Amino acid sequence: MLAAPDPVEAAEEVHRRLEALDPPVRHRTLRLLITGLPVADGERALALARVLVRTGTSYLAVCTGLVLLTELGRPQDVPYVRTLGRLRTLVRPVVHTLDALDRPAGALLELRGHCGPVAFGALLAALDAGDRTAVRERLVALPEELAPEVARRVAEASGLVGLLAEVPGLSASEGAALVARAGRLLFLMTTLRDYRPEILSYPDAPRAYEAFARGAGLLPATLDHHALLLSAVQELSTGPAVLHDWGPGRREAALSELTAVLRRPEWCAPPVGEGDDGPVVRRRVAWARRTRAQVLGAPRSPDTRLRIAVHERDPGDPAAIEARVLVDGRPLVPDYFGRGPAHSPEELLFSGALRATDEPREIRLAEAYCTQGCCGALDVTVRRDADQVVWSGWRCPVPPGGKRQLPELRFDAAAYDAEVARAEGDESWMWPARRAARLIADGLRVRPELLTRWGVRLDWAGTDFHDPDVTLISLLYDAEGGHVRQLLWHLPEDGAPPEDRAAAALRRLGEEDPRTYGR
Repeated sequence: MLAAPDPVEAAEEVHRRLEALDPPVRHRTLRLLITGLPVADGERALALARVLVRTGTSYLAVCTGLVLLTELGRPQDVPYVRTLGRLRTLVRPVVHTLDALDRPAGALLELRGHCGPVAFGALLAALDAGDRTAVRERLVALPEELAPEVARRVAEASGLVGLLAEVPGLSASEGAALVARAGRLLFLMTTLRDYRPEILSYPDAPRAYEAFARGAGLLPATLDHHALLLSAVQELSTGPAVLHDWGPGRREAALSELTAVLRRPEWCAPPVGEGDDGPVVRRRVAWARRTRAQVLGAPRSPDTRLRIAVHERDPGDPAAIEARVLVDGRPLVPDYFGRGPAHSPEELLFSGALRATDEPREIRLAEAYCTQGCCGALDVTVRRDADQVVWSGWRCPVPPGGKRQLPELRFDAAAYDAEVARAEGDESWMWPARRAARLIADGLRVRPELLTRWGVRLDWAGTDFHDPDVTLISLLYDAEGGHVRQLLWHLPEDGAPPEDRAAAALRRLGEEDPRTYGR
């Protein structure tokens, strides 16, 4: 049908076949089935798509036309597609097609149809009027907290990169406000509240980061601005944003501009909370100091094929601590998996999981938020082969509608061992409660009898997600009926050094059954 000479007859046949499907398929399934189909005659396939979109009489027929336009459409098709977006049931298929043909139009429709008119009413009105000054002002005035996808859609709909190009012609305060808003939107796009970070769905990310880096010098050295710059350096060094097609030297140049600002005299003073001494501000200040020391530290050798970087996100928008694995400079988990963050340093480093031995061992690098049983995990077998370490035997979900075979990775064994040992010994990212957790876990590995005497075993040791100043120890034990029970032991911050807190915890485990702690 894609190559039929008469597109009207072909469209009628499409209608008949789709109506005969039992059960009917969904738009997403249509996309998977149609995307990538070989097209012998692009012009005839395009003609069929246009007939289906402009005259189709069923949901699935119109969706089929939209999917074809995603691959074959041209600018003159955009008005017809945008008109279909007025129908609520077609918003999602239309947005998907507009993302390929006119991304700002798709973003605008998404904001209008899914995010509600209240929060974005003023911005939408400015966009409809084509008033760029008003768009900039309304963009800066948006709430600080936006969902990751909404942040991306706002950047796309408003033409963020184009607005940033106008910064040199603005007053210092106006330019700084716009640059700060751009940094905030980029930061929100990097969060992993969604399985796949939205920054990977933002094609303009490299240009936006470059413009943010160029304008960073306009920002006063507040805690919030420290956080924006440090977060951008983190992401451009080890985060998913690295996976964009940057071209030679562009990402490195943006990093240089950002670090140059951080090294200015006015930025070298430790950031403070501007009068707010609440727990979140205290954590952010401590995080900024730790992160600054890390990102401005001695540069790594560019010849290191394997790099392991512990990533702690700005506590103002908390996330799990990741042990990011980079191979040839590319973050492996979002590149190969993309359904959740990398595992924690406790799981990958302090447990010795990444160490290579002559005996092959399967390790888990990441797991989907919804657990392995739902959306899978990323597993690899690690083994030593003479003077090399080999990662092979990958187990990872195949992308919908696609096939993928992950490559075997080989590392120089001496360099591999050195990097793993360095990462295992690096505690520069830790805060007191997290260090206490590590010391407790290390103590229990050395003295397992502290738990075995009570019929209890260590599950994990870390910190409370909602209160990172609380050390949290997860213990497991077998209950009646073959069930496994979990015990969460909370150790609040008491001002004592981590070594003393860990020693006290181990001492108590030697004296009292932990199953009685909550009684």
